[in-house]
Amino acid sequence: MHIVRFVSPLTGADAVGVDDGEHVTELSGVTTVGELLRLPATELRERVTAPDGARHPSAEVRRLAPVDGRMEVWAAGVTYRRSREARVLESERAADVYELVYDAERPELFFKSAAWKVTGDGGRIAVRADSEIDVPEPELGLVLNAAGEIVGYTVVDDVSSRTIEGVNPLYLPQAKIYLGACAVGPAIRPAWEVADPYALDITLTIARGGATVWDGKSSTSELHRRLDELAGYLFRADVFPDGAVLATGTSLVPDLPFTLQDGDTVTIGIGEVGTLTTTVVRGLEGMRA
Repeated sequence: MHIVRFVSPLTGADAVGVDDGEHVTELSGVTTVGELLRLPATELRERVTAPDGARHPSAEVRRLAPVDGRMEVWAAGVTYRRSREARVLESERAADVYELVYDAERPELFFKSAAWKVTGDGGRIAVRADSEIDVPEPELGLVLNAAGEIVGYTVVDDVSSRTIEGVNPLYLPQAKIYLGACAVGPAIRPAWEVADPYALDITLTIARGGATVWDGKSSTSELHRRLDELAGYLFRADVFPDGAVLATGTSLVPDLPFTLQDGDTVTIGIGEVGTLTTTVVRGLEGMRA
């Protein structure tokens, strides 16, 4: 089962439903994912397991990124050893910052995207025109309701400029937050259907001109932080009335000097959760085209 945000074939309007692999059944009275995430986890589960709206063949439904309205996407950094190593290697002046945060009590959390900027499955991601080295960062995303409960999982691509962040860690927002830097999807896998979120395979494939130019595989078993710990810190001093998605960090980073290029296809797979595929464009104009 997956919770999906999609365009209703009946009305042409955005809708929310449940995909069982053959049909998508709309959740009557629910028009946004944010509305669903206002519910406590127990009520959300009851609502999702008994969809009562119109049914559509899954193959005929156009899916949208499973974030909308007032939802926000946040991200955690340096939660895997590989991420720590990559940050230290790329940093020109502050490598010790990343060494320290890896084992610190408080995790690194940062804002990633407002809902309206998020790219969905089949969409475009962008690399900045003022950056030389840019990479995808495949991450398990926690779907959190308004109470901060983990109610689902999704796939997140935290697209990043290694060039900009490497010069100075204070440039992190410019390296991480811009149009085309965040992809989420293709859907939400309910948390109660994933037996062990610390045993999920993560794969990344980058194709260029029809050939694979980089691929890798890892697992959430390598995660250095607890998922509930990350969610707890996010909600410690903030509120998310329509819920949030929290990306939990990456364990797959291509070695320098690899960089994404215009026209590349990025495919991220997370076991039991889904596969997110996007196409790379360069610069703001590429996203506007």
